[in-house]
Amino acid sequence: MKTHSQASLKPRKTPVQARSGVTVEAILESTIQVLLSHGAERLTTTRVAERAGVSVGTLYQYYPNKRSLLFAVLERHLGNVVSAVERACRENSHRPLNVMVAAVVQAFVDAKLARRDASVALYAVAPDLDGEALIAKLTKRAETAMSSMLRTAPGVRFSQIEFTVFMFLSAIAGATRALLEVGTSQEMEENLRRHLVLLGQAYLKSAAGQNRARKTRGRLQLPGEQSA
Repeated sequence: MKTHSQASLKPRKTPVQARSGVTVEAILESTIQVLLSHGAERLTTTRVAERAGVSVGTLYQYYPNKRSLLFAVLERHLGNVVSAVERACRENSHRPLNVMVAAVVQAFVDAKLARRDASVALYAVAPDLDGEALIAKLTKRAETAMSSMLRTAPGVRFSQIEFTVFMFLSAIAGATRALLEVGTSQEMEENLRRHLVLLGQAYLKSAAGQNRARKTRGRLQLPGEQSA
């Protein structure tokens, strides 16, 4: 697969005024609409500009080509998902583990399902945008937020918290993507949330339980105690 410099995908300039922000928002939303209606192959800067109601010249002030447009949409979408997870982690620090898990699952699934069509379309184009570095960076943010939250869970300690969080977030991301790609119904979405909470709570409790078991086995035997 042909690779491209990440620098070539970045916006030419960042909006600093409210009016510019509205223009960029219109361009990005129009990019999603053209992607959904025409597909990535037939998406052009001209079509996006027409849908956004701006000139191609105005569009080029921000995005030099269609790849940079798609990358910006992907970055915004993933950023919204990660921000939702970070917010849930901040708001649920020091709460019981079950509450933490339910909050993170709810935040992640809600963010992905808010734009089901866009989520599915962006799954398809992400590999062609060399999005691995972007995904890794944003995933790290989510992992850091959740690790920090779990460290405040009352009565719970994880010996491999980074790996535990990686497994948990990978599981909810993979299951959500699988459901989106086969198509969803309200019942399926409710089942997704419920089962991801059950899965996450059981897994994290088990991971913490293994940590306690290792500490118990490793504890020095006190005088008067009988060996097993």
